[in-house]
Amino acid sequence: MSTETKKTGVVRVLGIGPGAADLMAPRALAALQTADTIIGYKAYLEQAKDSLNPAAELLSSSMMQEMDRCGRALELADGGHEVALVCGGDPGIYAMAGLVFELAKAKGCHCAIEIIPGIAALNACAAILGAPLMHDFAAVSLSDLLTPWDLIARRLEAAASADFVTVIYNPKSKKRTSQIERVRDIFLRHRKAETPVGLVTAASRENESVHLATIASMLEADIGMQSTLIIGNSQTFIWQNRMITPRGYASKYGMQSG
Repeated sequence: MSTETKKTGVVRVLGIGPGAADLMAPRALAALQTADTIIGYKAYLEQAKDSLNPAAELLSSSMMQEMDRCGRALELADGGHEVALVCGGDPGIYAMAGLVFELAKAKGCHCAIEIIPGIAALNACAAILGAPLMHDFAAVSLSDLLTPWDLIARRLEAAASADFVTVIYNPKSKKRTSQIERVRDIFLRHRKAETPVGLVTAASRENESVHLATIASMLEADIGMQSTLIIGNSQTFIWQNRMITPRGYASKYGMQSG
């Protein structure tokens, strides 16, 4: 008498990086090419279309359907499937890694869960701008869909007053336009108006744009949901159109400016 062994399924939650194909991690690429089911926001699946396993079943959905995507991925993996759950950037930074674990705990899922990191927007934007994240920094999302604005504002005040370089995610949308003005006002209370600000839109994609500004002038730039802002600290400077935050080597080793 034969006994059937149930196949163990897995959900691999992966980040495809900021946009350029050659900035996707090899481990994420391998997961996309071996999965039998690939689930993701339709724009991300389109972005990674050349890297997907052609034999895999594709399940795409619209924005704001994260719960459905994560729940379906866990359900299929519990049934023995090898699932790739696709996120932009890095799955553990404002993406779906945490939600997968929360749902797995709530539903009592027993499948394996693997998180595959990717290059996040803040990494890609920092590299394009120069070296603005060389010292302590904070990242704050202005989206108030899941976090009350009062809490976001308190975090911005804390980052600004502590002189953190600050990365601003989701700075503006069609409906949400005033929060970025509040960011400027908060930082002007704690930093000089001429403090450098770097703004990158669509990092590493064909429509990438880069803008260097100051806290005082940053709202003059074209800011949208694909934009990421990096607000410098009190030591950040611009040199040859690059944004640099010193780590402290100059004072430690007596470096002279060239």
